[in-house]
Amino acid sequence: MTTEIMKNIALASGYIAVGLAAIGSALGAGAAGQAAIGAWRKCYQQGKSAPFLLLAMVGAPLSQTIYAMIMMIIIKGKVMADNANPAQMPVYVAIGILGGLALMISAIYQGKSAAGSCVAFAESNQGFANYLMVLGIIETCAIFALIFSFMVMP
Repeated sequence: MTTEIMKNIALASGYIAVGLAAIGSALGAGAAGQAAIGAWRKCYQQGKSAPFLLLAMVGAPLSQTIYAMIMMIIIKGKVMADNANPAQMPVYVAIGILGGLALMISAIYQGKSAAGSCVAFAESNQGFANYLMVLGIIETCAIFALIFSFMVMP
């Protein structure tokens, strides 16, 4: 396999990370969005005001795609460097795929947790900070995946 092909495969892994994270973000935000819409409908049916704050929970899973974009930019910079070692290219492939999967799963479960948070907050109008803390803990997994990917890059 030529050096150019190895570099292109390594570069593709950065794009794979973004794709996987974006899939997770879409699924997570979709789940939270469905719950928010249902919660708003219930509020309207009961004559209550619909809490605008649910949008913060719906948008929480989107940050994983940003983290993947950062990962992609770093991978691209390292792979395209003049002194990049072709033997290290499989490491970047593993980082892109496994990092992307970690971000995807984090986004999906953050969205599921956000969905529950939307329903709970709309019903009680209490506990918003607590719900955000739970989402923040799940977000921490994504941040760890990003940071650890930097730590293992050659």
